Amino acid sequence: MSEELLTIGELAHRTGVATSALRYWEEQGLLPAPARVAGQRRYPLSAVELVGEILIFREVGFSLRELKTLMDLRTSAAPGWRELHERKLAELDRRIARAQAARTAIAHGLACPREDVHDCPNFRRGVAARLAGASLEEAHSH
Repeated sequence: MSEELLTIGELAHRTGVATSALRYWEEQGLLPAPARVAGQRRYPLSAVELVGEILIFREVGFSLRELKTLMDLRTSAAPGWRELHERKLAELDRRIARAQAARTAIAHGLACPREDVHDCPNFRRGVAARLAGASLEEAHSH
C-alpha cells in the first residue's frame, strides 16, 4: 500500500499556510518538488512536518535565503550550520537591545512629569546624543 498523498489544498489546510506560499516555497527550493497526478501537485505526508519546520525557522527570524541554507544543511553536524545559528543569535541580540532602548525611551515619555516632553532635560539630552551620532541605545542608556 502506498503512502497517502496530499493535494496542495490539503497541505495548506493541515498547515494553515496559503497555497501561494507553498508554491513559492517550492520555487525557492524549501519544499521538494512534489509528484504530479493528472497535473496536480501531490505531497507526501512528511511535507506537513517540513512546513512546520519552515514556519518555526521563519518565526525565529530566519530569512527565506537563510532557511534555504538550513534546509540544504539539514543537520547541526554540517559545516556552516552552527555559524548560521550564531549569526542569527547575534542579530536577535541586537534587535532586542534596540527594542529595549525604544521601550525605555517611550516609557520615559509616558512617565515624564513635564507637561511637554520636548521641555524634558532627559529628552533633550537624548536628542543631542542622537544628533551627535549615538545610537538609540547609547542615547537612552543614562
